[in-house]
Amino acid sequence: MTSVLQPQREAPNGTYTFSSRPRPVPSRLKYRENEGQVVYGNIMYDRRVVRGNTYAHQILPVTDQVEIQRQQEARRRAIARKREKEHFHSRTPEALEGRKHTDVQTELYLEELTDHIEDVNVECQTDAFLDKPATPLFIPAKSGKDVATQIEEGELFHFDMEVQPVLEVLVGKTIEQALLEVMEEEELARLRAQQHAFQELRNAELVEVQRLEEQERRRREEKDRRIKQQRAVLEKEKETAEKIAARAFARHYLADLLPSVFTTLRDHGYFYDPVQRDIETGFLPWLMEEVSNALDKRHAALAVLDSEYICNFLFHINYMMKMEAVT
Repeated sequence: MTSVLQPQREAPNGTYTFSSRPRPVPSRLKYRENEGQVVYGNIMYDRRVVRGNTYAHQILPVTDQVEIQRQQEARRRAIARKREKEHFHSRTPEALEGRKHTDVQTELYLEELTDHIEDVNVECQTDAFLDKPATPLFIPAKSGKDVATQIEEGELFHFDMEVQPVLEVLVGKTIEQALLEVMEEEELARLRAQQHAFQELRNAELVEVQRLEEQERRRREEKDRRIKQQRAVLEKEKETAEKIAARAFARHYLADLLPSVFTTLRDHGYFYDPVQRDIETGFLPWLMEEVSNALDKRHAALAVLDSEYICNFLFHINYMMKMEAVT
């Protein structure tokens, strides 16, 4: 640590004295910057690259084992903090039917979210496998000037007086963090109570909505049933009126149709008297046949008589002619 030297003063007795006000150590880089020189990465010098037989058991150094244990411990602490945060985190009530929750960015500057991870392919040419050289011990470059001084006890600062502001800050920060945690717990409790009240209110509203839907369904079913009954009554009345009109039309139409049909059927012989029909089909044909036979016989007899009379007349004329000829 370097300090700004104050002008040296000699005491009246001729001894050397030195005094300076304490200052914070200025921040500086841990390593030197290579100006004007390009640094290339070589995986041959990377300790994470396995060399030699990959089937052999890799024995980690003690430092690596300690580092792995430290990383595992840090991972376990992170998982425990995450579980504690999830336990105290207020959960949003389930979404209503037909809806869903959507994540929304609440940051000041929005960024585009995408499932595609941007990646870049980089190629490099490695050298042949060589034995790893010994890692040189890093020795930072010397800077500044060496100055030696003697500091007696109590010359730099008074511990009891200087530590009081630090203690006040630590205690104040601790109390402030405790108050914040208490306020957060109270806020979480209020949020849980509000969620519980909201859940009860939503359940009551859902019950009321179900009751109204059931009442509306019953009313709709009753309305549909009444409409169907009214339609059935109207259809039955319409059917009855059509039947009455058809019956009256049939009566009016059949009033003149039946006599004409009966007359036509009677004229065509479908309706007849059995006695008259028997006389017409049985007796009259037989009678006509007998009369015809009798007439035929009479005509034959008359023809025979006529032929005999003619023969006698001709014979008599012939006789008369012969007698006149004789005379």
